[in-house]
Amino acid sequence: MSYLNDVLLGIIEGITEFLPISSTGHLLLAEHWLGARSDTYNIVIQAGAILAVTLIYWQRIVGLFLNWRDPENRDYLLKLTIAFGITAVLGLVVKKLGFELPETVTPIAWALVLGGFWILGAEALAARLPDSTRITLRVAIAVGLAQIVAGIFPGTSRSGATIFAAMLLGTSNRAAATEFAFLVGIPTMYAASGYELLKQVKDGVGQEDWTGLGIAFAVSTVTAFIAVKWLLGFIRTHRFTSFAIYRIAFGAVLLALAQAGVVN
Repeated sequence: MSYLNDVLLGIIEGITEFLPISSTGHLLLAEHWLGARSDTYNIVIQAGAILAVTLIYWQRIVGLFLNWRDPENRDYLLKLTIAFGITAVLGLVVKKLGFELPETVTPIAWALVLGGFWILGAEALAARLPDSTRITLRVAIAVGLAQIVAGIFPGTSRSGATIFAAMLLGTSNRAAATEFAFLVGIPTMYAASGYELLKQVKDGVGQEDWTGLGIAFAVSTVTAFIAVKWLLGFIRTHRFTSFAIYRIAFGAVLLALAQAGVVN
């Protein structure tokens, strides 16, 4: 691939990884036009997006650990640990069972469409709930389970599944639900990326254009930083409705392309 393709893939990954629109569907379509990528390539550019979110929340993360004696911080860390633990344990079980959908366009397109309607319905239900920033045990468990669902069904969107699981089960405040979902996602995605990368090293990493991969990683990091910063400001005054509409439209386009045989 040319370095321009690396830039484009880095931009797509950075924009879509943490917005509730699913990176998988966008990257599959990009792969169709720009060429297939290795598993190592996928892991590395995703790591760029994770690094960006880590940088955004680094003060919050450091504050939680340095002030762990504070009851509120200690409780928050416990809930993060519970959510991550559920995802880690069940994620390994799911991996061992090999239970996941193939990453082909049609099931991902349906996941995009159904997820869009899910967001619309969830927003309507959440609007009826009293505003709350509290992270309960029920929310922590739901977020952990939502990450598993998103991992099994490509196109679901990890961020969309976890944010709305939190909102519907008690943390109705969008900013608080998003922060918890993203903070849980940081160790989860680092662990998943590390696990997959170790598998690649064990099986033997193929020849890579490390310069191109480095470009894609850097672009993904910068783009994700900008996208997440924008999202955190956007949700303070807006609902997720626009993302739902986009998902439904994009999913419908993918279904039409698959039906026409343009993509598979």
